[in-house]
Amino acid sequence: MDDNRTIAQARWLDLTRTTLPALAPARGWPVFADHCFQRILLDAACGGVWYDHIARRPAYAYADRDILDRAIALAEAAVSGDLDLFALDRQSLAWRRRR
Repeated sequence: MDDNRTIAQARWLDLTRTTLPALAPARGWPVFADHCFQRILLDAACGGVWYDHIARRPAYAYADRDILDRAIALAEAAVSGDLDLFALDRQSLAWRRRR
């Protein structure tokens, strides 16, 4: 694994395990657990249920770099307040109900 991938994965884990869950109560987000943020953001980055696009788990370790980068960008947009996490959660759940 290259150093840039390692850095990206560490950023992903920090955002989804620490930063976003810490912001959830004050922002009134519909989720607070790390795996929920990962589901929402990876689904959005994939344009559908992530496990239809990423063959193995953990998803962040096996996602194409483009998918991982999109998911990180979405997470950073949520932190900055430029992303509607409610809408992304609704879309993620809708994709999953259609399966």
